[in-house]
Amino acid sequence: MEKKGRQRIRHIMKWNWQYYVMLLPFLIYYLVFKYGPMYGVLIAFKDYNIPKGILGSPWAEPVWKHFEYFFESPYAARIIGNTLKISFYKIAFGMIPPIILAIMINECKNKWFRKAIQTASYLPHFLSWVIIYGIMTAFFSQTSGLINRWLTQWGLSSYPFLTDPTHFQAMIVGTDLWKGLGWSAIIYLAAIAGIDTTLYEAAIIDGCSKLKRIWYITLPLLKGTFILQLILRAGSIMNAGFDQIYVIASDQVLSVAEILDTWVFKEGIQRMNYSLASAVGLLKSVIGLVLVLGTNKLARKWDEGLW
Repeated sequence: MEKKGRQRIRHIMKWNWQYYVMLLPFLIYYLVFKYGPMYGVLIAFKDYNIPKGILGSPWAEPVWKHFEYFFESPYAARIIGNTLKISFYKIAFGMIPPIILAIMINECKNKWFRKAIQTASYLPHFLSWVIIYGIMTAFFSQTSGLINRWLTQWGLSSYPFLTDPTHFQAMIVGTDLWKGLGWSAIIYLAAIAGIDTTLYEAAIIDGCSKLKRIWYITLPLLKGTFILQLILRAGSIMNAGFDQIYVIASDQVLSVAEILDTWVFKEGIQRMNYSLASAVGLLKSVIGLVLVLGTNKLARKWDEGLW
């Protein structure tokens, strides 16, 4: 049986060698730039010294010393808590709006208006967080922001939207939703375009209203796409958005804004504590892998898993 299996593989490769040649550059890219550097995780288990290099640096005693140091530190619980809260809020409030927007765009019969809405909703995706922070400052700055000017004109006191820890996480989730709403809706628009139109025609003949067609046809057929997005988002739950928070956060809101990514950057690059930063980065990757596998296994109960 094994011999027949090897012969079958050779036969497939012989007749499809052109495809494997086309695939070769991508395989080389991933081997060199993705899998090759993975030996660097050894830094997490060593007392890394730059002149000695990764292999020349001594092993930590014990090898889990840096993991232990992080979990025993007073800021570990706060950083992990902030990361999980922000990521959970982004998933909870960011998964449904793209579906609603995609359905609304699909149901719009005015082509000009539909294209205008699509363009307007996609545009924020192409803006960097530096530009978005400039827009936020123009609107929410306590001293010169447009909203606070209106508040003072109405006899109310100005509010520190960008420096108030109470509502900072809401600002993070809101701006992330605004930036990615239109771009995320593209996936659902593509899924809706793939739905068999005869299903809608049969529903119209049976007297179904537009809302019923959405509820009983569109939404059930978007379930697979939704679960796929959920699996991908679950795998990155430990990545709460480094570039967004690093740009927007200030010292006044660090208690609710400091996440694992920003802490690893400060610890590893600014303080040059590479081993501790690598240990936390490795921990993030392992948790992400476990979440992807767990979410996919759960999704397979509804026959919607990735594999």
